[in-house]
Amino acid sequence: MPAVRLTQRRVDALRPRRKMREVRDAELKGYGVRVMPSGTKRYFVHAQNDGRREWKTVGNAATLTESEARIQARAMLAALRDGGEPDATDPGETPFEAVAEEVFDRYGRRWKPRTLEVNRHYLRRQILPFFEGRPIAAIGREEVQKWFRCLHATPAAANRSAPILSVIMQQAEVWGYRPENSNPCKGIRRYRPGRSERFLSPEEYRRLGRVLDTHEADRPFHVAAVRLLLLTGCRKSEILTLEWRSYRDGNLHLADSKTGPRTVWLCRAARDVLGRLPRRTRWVFPMRSRRTARDWLDGFWFRVRKEAEIADVRLHDLRHSYASMALLNGESVRAVGRLLGHERPSTTLKYAHLSDASVREAVDALAPLLAGGRA
Repeated sequence: MPAVRLTQRRVDALRPRRKMREVRDAELKGYGVRVMPSGTKRYFVHAQNDGRREWKTVGNAATLTESEARIQARAMLAALRDGGEPDATDPGETPFEAVAEEVFDRYGRRWKPRTLEVNRHYLRRQILPFFEGRPIAAIGREEVQKWFRCLHATPAAANRSAPILSVIMQQAEVWGYRPENSNPCKGIRRYRPGRSERFLSPEEYRRLGRVLDTHEADRPFHVAAVRLLLLTGCRKSEILTLEWRSYRDGNLHLADSKTGPRTVWLCRAARDVLGRLPRRTRWVFPMRSRRTARDWLDGFWFRVRKEAEIADVRLHDLRHSYASMALLNGESVRAVGRLLGHERPSTTLKYAHLSDASVREAVDALAPLLAGGRA
């Protein structure tokens, strides 16, 4: 929001929102107040010193009046601009949530919008309830381990939250809130996945192919989306946000996949699926809103997998099956990694252990059954 002349009345009137916000003072440059989602308000100062941005907490608005904060802020800013260290709260006393919000505002620009949204969800649900209000420098390894143990009932959420907390601690070091090499998240052992990778047997592929055939006339776009997931190993988001301009020379050229730009090489069956779709809009799969793209296919898939008697199979498991069969069909780990858009070979290697003979049989059955053929 625009800078305003801070007064006690204005500070008292500020209300919390879902995200932290800063209100800058229009008169004293570099002085303002942070309003946390919890409702806590803290005065701060911000200045440039030798090309480095310095952030300091002046005090809590619950115990410091605006006029008192202004006097202290003026002195702190003068000290910062003169290259000195102001007599104020140690940066390590900055509350965890303030640093976390700074990380999401500054470092979070590196994340894709969907990743930022998901990470903020885990911050709000799994991390802040435990660490909110704690001085950032006071959080040690034992406390982090205790937090991680508290999430044992939701291991997937714990594993997803741990890297987010680690990034916050890492950036806290970079910005001077914590000592160097003090990240308390280093060495935390993740929970083992609760379920093994799921892949389809030849008979399950046959059933799925027959069910998709029955829905071809009334849900052609949904059927085509599932078939492309099966025939390309793409992520759901990559298929559902696909634009016709990305389909050229017989392949998909994704400008912004999860791991950056990449080419998806299409087999003839996949090209046939695309060739049967009308080009009504710029999007291969038209829907009412791009915001609901990730949910557009879910309802249809829940129905189809029930009819095919594979109710435990997720859409992402189709990607697992594609990778496993490609490896079993003799493709190298490097080649399969390129097909799937993996950054590291270790990500692809997790599929290599699925060496069941029945999966090998499914390699030959895949294309004709799921590209619109009849079993």
